[in-house]
Amino acid sequence: MNDAKLMDEQGRLAALQRYNVLDTMPEPSFDRITQLVQSVLNVPMSAVSLIDQDRQWFKSRQGIGDSETSRGVSFCTHTIQQRETMNVGDALTDVRFAENPLVVGPPHIRSYLGAPLSTPDGYNVGSLCAIDTVPRVFDASQLAMLSTLASMIVDELELRVIAQSDGLTGAMTRRGFLIEGDKALARLRSDAVPCAMILLDADHFKSINDTYGHPMGDLVLKAIAKHCRDLVPAGCMVGRLGGEEFAILLTGDAAAADNALAFAETVRAGLERLQMGTLPQAVTASFGVALGDPLTASCEAWLATADVALYAAKRTGRNRCVLADGV
Repeated sequence: MNDAKLMDEQGRLAALQRYNVLDTMPEPSFDRITQLVQSVLNVPMSAVSLIDQDRQWFKSRQGIGDSETSRGVSFCTHTIQQRETMNVGDALTDVRFAENPLVVGPPHIRSYLGAPLSTPDGYNVGSLCAIDTVPRVFDASQLAMLSTLASMIVDELELRVIAQSDGLTGAMTRRGFLIEGDKALARLRSDAVPCAMILLDADHFKSINDTYGHPMGDLVLKAIAKHCRDLVPAGCMVGRLGGEEFAILLTGDAAAADNALAFAETVRAGLERLQMGTLPQAVTASFGVALGDPLTASCEAWLATADVALYAAKRTGRNRCVLADGV
């Protein structure tokens, strides 16, 4: 049967990118599933494998050393070309894999069971796989179990998409923003791509809620988020971290020290002039700016550095931008 979605590579890659999961940190929700596969099927290796344009990347892996391989050698590349679970009993007798470097060399794959990770709109973005170093006969019940677990992985990925967008402001949620911040730090370490964090907190926001009501407060929060999104360069992110606190992630040239501080000042000055519906007073915010440091362990630690600068801005009069020390 001609299945157009299986042949639409650009659509498939777009579906994968929508999950915003590539190069993220390991997570228990995925690791528990690969550990279960490894235990129940009694295999030395199991993985959640995602197929990017030129590589296979593992969101979760058990018994596998490398975090990614080239796409050309991956069994998963074949799995995503079909709807049913792919069952390879002996790779050395399968013409597709007999000379594969992962078969004739480490990790010496001999048998493979892979269930496609099929999105609700029909794109196969990867697979949940069980791998053994000896020939195996996987039965129908094992195939069905792996397919069910693969559906659970897609459900988890779909929930991540929902959880990454703040319902009120449309900005990224704290969870989604932390993922992007960790990815930016990883690019800084591996490829020296500059990055900067801007943390901002609306000044005297509680008095706006108390005086004019929460609907006005919500209007202010939405206006702040839109103002930031309208100004950020392409490829940069805006997140709502909680309450009236927002963050902006800059990468590339925009993240140089002078540029990041100047951009924060542009956002600050524009916000001060912004008309907030019928609110009779100006809304201001205090800003803390922290440049990315390859020695920073996580986005949480990075935010803590920016928060120190933000507190200094609050302490010294509010409605100002402060660059973190050590720059």
